[in-house]
Amino acid sequence: MKIVVSRNGPYLVSGSIPLIGKEICNDDEGYCRTWKEVTRYPVNENYALCRCGHSKNKPFCDGTHASVHFVGTEHAGNETYLLHPKTIHGTTLELEDVEELCTHARFCMRSGGIWNLTRQSDIPEARDIAIEEACNCPSGRLVIRDCKTGEAIEPELERSVVVVEYPHRNEHGPLWVRGGIPIESANGKQYTVRNRVTLCRCGKSGNKPFCDGSHVDQ
Repeated sequence: MKIVVSRNGPYLVSGSIPLIGKEICNDDEGYCRTWKEVTRYPVNENYALCRCGHSKNKPFCDGTHASVHFVGTEHAGNETYLLHPKTIHGTTLELEDVEELCTHARFCMRSGGIWNLTRQSDIPEARDIAIEEACNCPSGRLVIRDCKTGEAIEPELERSVVVVEYPHRNEHGPLWVRGGIPIESANGKQYTVRNRVTLCRCGKSGNKPFCDGSHVDQ
């Protein structure tokens, strides 16, 4: 399984990686709370996913990137931001926050926000909600650790690519790459393999190939 970022073109997906459509769902108070699977595409050994945002056959590429002269230059570089996350220290949990990876999925806002919940993690309910919110963060911006063991508390995710939609705000989100699938740049460099990664599919991100939330402003 592998995803290759083609130069000024689509994401080339190989290895029969499942492709799924999921929607972000709100709770009764209007907070982002759960994921709902809405589509499971037929499994193909190889396929190409739109990166420019202009395909008429989304999420698949239809070649439009050539006619719109899409410039997909990758800016993520050496991902140095991964080495220096902001750290929130709580009583039983520690939160690592890499703001550059935010996709504005908004799972982190409920019950006073994951930052306050982490600080109050000696309270069982606060601890449980903080873990839930971190695990729902598709980009991996938020990683929660157990203070006692130092181990990250990560969700077990099917190795797959998820097309993210948020109908409540009419937002077409990123491609959520799950389960540690390798992503290779157009120049052959492999990005850091992570359990949760989000790739830009609107063509506007300033941190290509990763999403930086620019789709929210469209």
